[in-house]
Amino acid sequence: MSMINAILVAYLPVYSALHSLLANRQFKSLVWRIYGPDVDKWYMKFFGIFAVITLAPLALLFLSSPGKRLYTIKPPWRGLMIVGQILASLVTVRAFTDAPHRFSISQQLGKARKQEPLDPRGIYRYVQDPFLLSGFMQIWLTPFMTTRLLVLYAMTSVYLYLGSLHWERRLRYQFGREYEAYQKEVPRVIPKALKSRLSGGSK
Repeated sequence: MSMINAILVAYLPVYSALHSLLANRQFKSLVWRIYGPDVDKWYMKFFGIFAVITLAPLALLFLSSPGKRLYTIKPPWRGLMIVGQILASLVTVRAFTDAPHRFSISQQLGKARKQEPLDPRGIYRYVQDPFLLSGFMQIWLTPFMTTRLLVLYAMTSVYLYLGSLHWERRLRYQFGREYEAYQKEVPRVIPKALKSRLSGGSK
């Protein structure tokens, strides 16, 4: 394994551990005890900025040495993949705007004056974890692949799935049996309508 690949393999678990710590309910509870309800105003913004800053060295490392090119998708498929990535970005935006109460620290910890119900709306009527869906689409629809990008994407996919399990546990804590019933009705990552078509087509 080359030095750069070794750095990639070492860096991602550290990044994932820090990211997971900030998403951890116990850590959020500690922050809430210090700052109170005001934490809802800035925590998610801080979380996003932290993610970008800590990913920057990884991006610079890849740009400086992307590794051996494995393939490059040619038109028109390249354009279709890029359109898919754009749609994935829209899924991410909808994931935030369709359920803002899911990201409130006070709501997550059960400390809000009024606890909001699960109330699946928008994208959440079709898929439990739109972030997992959009993440997979963003990375695997990249119209080219290098050796180091493959390592990065493989490890990122594992992290995204583990993050989805963490998200699931947090939502079960926040919404209880309401979320358990929702899980039985809505798939984790493959949109409901598409999953029904795939199931029907396989018979």
